[in-house]
Amino acid sequence: MRYLYRIFSHTKPSISVVSLLKMAISNLLATINAVSFFSGKPDHFLARPLSQTTPRIQTSCCHREPSFKPWTPIMMSEVETYTKSDSHGVGIFRFLQGKSYLITGATGFLAKVLILKLVRESPEIGNIFILMKTEHQESANKRLYDEIISSDLFRLIKQTHGSSYEALMKSKLIPVVGDIGEDNLGIKSQMAYNISDEIDVIISCAGRTTFDYRYDSALNVNALGPGRLLSFGKGCKKLKLFLHISTAYVTGNKEGKILETPLCIGENITSHLNIETEMKLASEAVRKFYGREEIKKLKELGMERAQYYGWENTYTFTKAMGESVIQNQRGDLPVVIIRPSIIESSYKEPFPGWLQGIRMSAPLILAYGKDHIADMWGDYKSSCDIIPVDMVANATIAAMAKHGCGVSETKAYNVTSSSHANPLRLGESMDFSHQHLCDSPLIKTVMELERVKFYNSLEDFTSSVSIRIAKQEGEMSSGRGESPTMLSMKGKRKLKYLVSLARTYQPYTFFQARFDDTNTRGLIQELSMEERRMFGFNGRDIDWEHYIVNVHLPGLKRELFRGRFS
Repeated sequence: MRYLYRIFSHTKPSISVVSLLKMAISNLLATINAVSFFSGKPDHFLARPLSQTTPRIQTSCCHREPSFKPWTPIMMSEVETYTKSDSHGVGIFRFLQGKSYLITGATGFLAKVLILKLVRESPEIGNIFILMKTEHQESANKRLYDEIISSDLFRLIKQTHGSSYEALMKSKLIPVVGDIGEDNLGIKSQMAYNISDEIDVIISCAGRTTFDYRYDSALNVNALGPGRLLSFGKGCKKLKLFLHISTAYVTGNKEGKILETPLCIGENITSHLNIETEMKLASEAVRKFYGREEIKKLKELGMERAQYYGWENTYTFTKAMGESVIQNQRGDLPVVIIRPSIIESSYKEPFPGWLQGIRMSAPLILAYGKDHIADMWGDYKSSCDIIPVDMVANATIAAMAKHGCGVSETKAYNVTSSSHANPLRLGESMDFSHQHLCDSPLIKTVMELERVKFYNSLEDFTSSVSIRIAKQEGEMSSGRGESPTMLSMKGKRKLKYLVSLARTYQPYTFFQARFDDTNTRGLIQELSMEERRMFGFNGRDIDWEHYIVNVHLPGLKRELFRGRFS
């Protein structure tokens, strides 16, 4: 069917006929992809249809009309999309043919989807070298099989190729023993020579993404790792592009509009920040402390240094340093920086709701749906800037095709949703979660799930959570609903965890800034009609109610249950 689609896209009969055929084929493909995820009947505990009798959750200021229609690809009008460059767009299909890549962080959430898209949409792809931190080649081969080839993410490719699937993947994906924390990436000389002789693009996805990761490791990987990868790239004979995955929150605590501008110490980062000094501080802490105390102190040090310089946490702070290192050391090498906001489950590819790990918003959802903690330290009206992982992967490939021609420049793209006319508010996301969890609860209970109440004050939030936990403990112990005067040790630990979680997410639950996406919107406009359908990443097209209720939360449940029983 996809080949038929390609044939029609490159012929030039009447535009109305072409458009109708493309729309029909695209809709059919989308339906096949979505339906093929389920074997047999869908699990109604995981996902349920919105019916006309479903009660509407009213929101105080961000009311949306309910959406009950099944998802279909949103098509641009012919006038809007058919331009003189429409037949080729940015040339994604042409660019992907025969290209070889070196990818770091390839077993991560985004990188897996990126690999899937590259392999599926470009049968003529070269080799994808995957840097893996293992002791020997046998371990690297095992990780490749266990974490990528065996992943349910690739089930559609497996269905297409059948018994030849594993051979195909092993012929395209080459695990490389190495470490981004070491010079020359820790790659053996002969393998390094082979890679440098072949690759066209380096994709930097590796990173320590935990907000409060120990400072020495976060500096080594997030801040200095991109520089080591860049140095390796300069020795590659035909490298066309260095592509780095950063984060939209890399600019720190900002208000107003956050621009798509590359970061550089001394320009848009204070010149007082010195990476070598930060490394020395971390090294001193390593020498001074031991065991658990060492880990605790290094986590605290990272958060302290980040907040001192105006960043939310260790993760965003060290990622900012990494961008600055790239900008300072790139020389004439073309560089693209992709800055996604909060990456969540897939919108439609390879099937709706694919997720890896309990990440980002999941702890908040679990505290609400599983523990019935209907309190949140945050602003109902704040921006909840999430973006589906498949859209980020598509934007990455589109930017790679546009800039992979060897022209020396640095271009940053904010792949976000808050800058659109269709932003999601934090309160709305929790309203949609309430809507779903009332009909399809995480746990069996006779308790009615309350709507989330938002608090501007940490003290008020803590007090309310404490009372709620005490009430729950009283109901369990006596069955009379009487609240004890003191929390149990378990209750105190739970309260401490929830307050810590609220502190961690505070920069995001009160987020008021908006990301400028001028470069990203410009890239979308350059795509051809076929490219928009195959590599779409327009956040304006997201139906947020459908996504949260019918896609993301069912996907989160599948991942939660998979982890529980694996």
